Amino acid sequence: MELFTAPPQPSRFASTQLMTSTPTGLLGYQPKPDTFDEMLLPSGELRPHWRVFGSFLSQCSAQDLRSRLGTVQRLLHDHGVTYNIHDEALGASRPWALDLIPFIVAADEARMIAEGLDQRMRLLNAILADIYGPQTLVKEGWIPPALIAANPAFLRPVAGIMPPGGRFLHIVGCDLVRHSDGQWRVLADRVQIAGGQGYALENRIIMANVFPEEFNASRVQRLAEYFDTERETLRSLAPSRRGNASIAMLTPGPRDETYFEHAFKARYLGFPLVESADLTVRDRRVHLKTLEGLRRVDVLLRRQEDFSCDELELADKSAAGIPGLVEAWRSGSVALANGLGTGVVGTPALHPFMPGLCRHLLGEELKIPCVPTWWCGQKREEKLVLSSPERWVIKQAFVRGKSDPIFLNQLDASARDAALDRIRAAPHEWIAQETLQLSTTPTWVQDHLEPRPVVWRTYMLANGPGYTMMPGGLSRVSPDANGWVVTMRSGGVSKDTWVLSDGPVVRKTLLGTLPVVIRQARPPSEVPSRVADHLFWLGRYAERLEQTVRLLRTSLQRLSGENAAIQSRELQGCMSLMVEFEWIEASQSLSDIKALLRTIVDDPKHPGSVPQLIGAVRYNAAAARDRMSDDTWRLFNRIERDASLEASGYSITSALAMLDTLVLNLAAFSGMQIENMTHGHGWRFMELGRRIERALIVAAHMKAGAETAVVNDSVLVPLLEICDSTMTYRRLHFARPQIVQTAYLLLQDASNPRSVAYQIESLMAHEAQLPSGPERSNDPANIRRTAKMRETLQALDLPAWTTTPDKALRAVPDTCASLIKQLEDFSLAITEHYFSHAVRRVH
Repeated sequence: MELFTAPPQPSRFASTQLMTSTPTGLLGYQPKPDTFDEMLLPSGELRPHWRVFGSFLSQCSAQDLRSRLGTVQRLLHDHGVTYNIHDEALGASRPWALDLIPFIVAADEARMIAEGLDQRMRLLNAILADIYGPQTLVKEGWIPPALIAANPAFLRPVAGIMPPGGRFLHIVGCDLVRHSDGQWRVLADRVQIAGGQGYALENRIIMANVFPEEFNASRVQRLAEYFDTERETLRSLAPSRRGNASIAMLTPGPRDETYFEHAFKARYLGFPLVESADLTVRDRRVHLKTLEGLRRVDVLLRRQEDFSCDELELADKSAAGIPGLVEAWRSGSVALANGLGTGVVGTPALHPFMPGLCRHLLGEELKIPCVPTWWCGQKREEKLVLSSPERWVIKQAFVRGKSDPIFLNQLDASARDAALDRIRAAPHEWIAQETLQLSTTPTWVQDHLEPRPVVWRTYMLANGPGYTMMPGGLSRVSPDANGWVVTMRSGGVSKDTWVLSDGPVVRKTLLGTLPVVIRQARPPSEVPSRVADHLFWLGRYAERLEQTVRLLRTSLQRLSGENAAIQSRELQGCMSLMVEFEWIEASQSLSDIKALLRTIVDDPKHPGSVPQLIGAVRYNAAAARDRMSDDTWRLFNRIERDASLEASGYSITSALAMLDTLVLNLAAFSGMQIENMTHGHGWRFMELGRRIERALIVAAHMKAGAETAVVNDSVLVPLLEICDSTMTYRRLHFARPQIVQTAYLLLQDASNPRSVAYQIESLMAHEAQLPSGPERSNDPANIRRTAKMRETLQALDLPAWTTTPDKALRAVPDTCASLIKQLEDFSLAITEHYFSHAVRRVH
């Protein structure tokens, strides 16, 4: 997502946009001289398509817009909208930036652009069909051979593959910029992955809520019909012999910088979100690894770059791809949107040749020109660039990854010479463009409006013989008034793009048809094994986090006030539980323990700390994000926010307050899991993870507690507190905790939702309903494991030892150790049986 603009300097272009006046009430907005302003005419009047929203702005106060901006930021936070989930410089996530003022496009202008981009898409498809086919364009000199041979995006394994209808491109992003003369030009083609559609949809949902009346009064075209068309387009790509198409969206995973939009769009369209590990190729067919076994996939909506799609045939062996995907596509058993190898026409080095190619292939003049570009692989262009370097911004012609443009006039002499030497050494790898004076659009900055250069990413969707343009898109502006580069990774600000309609807008939503799409694209029972794996560990880590928080809270309470002395018997009991969990060593001093507890409370690098466990919870939730409701994700955001002590600093008081809040938030998550999540197989595996983890922890606590109670029965008080069973014990016994009664409550009382018995009964009920299919059946060995756990637990005759507690003190640790081993074996069996498909047979 990249745009370069001119630094403040006198324009080389004629002054056609000089402001003479500005409408009052526009919060200090002053367009730049000699620049095309998207909102105001040269006379200072509102452009016709801005009159409705501009009139609203003229009546707004700064306070009103501040309030609406607060709503925007709150919704972005609640929805968990991020651009880069793992940004080392900015922490765990980088919030998505959305400007308060939309970018507005007139209806007639949008139609003109749609016609021009439809022509461009047909042209790019024709070029791709030739490049991977007869290559007559190269042979006849229409395209220089180096543009193909030296381009790493040209995939030789794709040569000879012709998708149905010769269409490689199904969804394309096209970055447009407007010059000072008012002419739109193409800056870049996003032909491999048209990123940003999910963000455009999220922006629209938020802005339509923040400006509901203005949105409707402006007659803004809706986006639902575009996405409905996208679903139909993808269905149409399925092999003709397959009536009920199975469609999936392929993502690099939660560590990808745009993963949010992958999950958001997949959930909106009703398609499963899958990673490479979810897919396998058998007999030249792509299959999804589900809990029931392997399921055929007909169409992949690709959000993963070419080089990481097939480690068998494509270049990058370091990426975990789908071995055999190219061959499956070659055989016609699976459709890819977009096709592999499309990145070869995404190079800006192709721009100088587009007008001639358009005339040659389509017999038409290019309707929307490209930004003037010189490819240094040609001698004349190389000489021109080297002779007057101050004129140019240079960019790599073939880029895989992140690369910013280089402004030669901003470099010192030595840096400029080094850049020119790189061009001389490999001229075909560089392009040059003149710095442009781009159009500006109003942007809300610190209580007033400022003009900022804008780039508009449009989206084109294959529809019948041609292409349909999204009536919107993703617009971006620089966060800096003097910024030269607009990229989302460098802090760019997005805008909702309003394409207006000439007449009344037909209101359409996908919500009315969404259940039908889900039934066709993703049967509720068919949960990808990887997703079930992440949900399983989400349940385990959520429970581990809760029990860690409870142990911390109980221990810190006994480090404050009169009970802070190391001789406190209850504190010694807490220490024995910490030793069991390998937090401390038995010989550590009180000061060491205090320092270590602080580390566990707030050090994200410490294994098993609260921040580290929250990160694990969030990662596993993110990996299954398309199955998480908005309310659940808001709760994850709240958990992450409430666990921070940065504002108040660390103290035992502040730590206890934070831990109390976390207990409530985790209880809310448990409630949402039970009450709000569909009780299908995904939910069942999350429950299995939670129940296994709770049983393991309670058994470990009880083992340590019984061993400690031999010399210090005061451990039973914090033990009951940690296991949230204090009130239950008091209601039953009205006495100080005793070992037999405590062990029975925490181990054998099936009515106590914190007991091991309760967890085992739950595991048995869930295991009996685990998925089965023609390729798998419920493993009897797994069922025998849960039954054996119950037998082991029932063999502990605690009621008979009420008067002889010494027997319980000897028997309980051994029983707990046996249960821990059986639970770990059961967890491993579940993993091997349901999450691995290494030896599955395809029928």
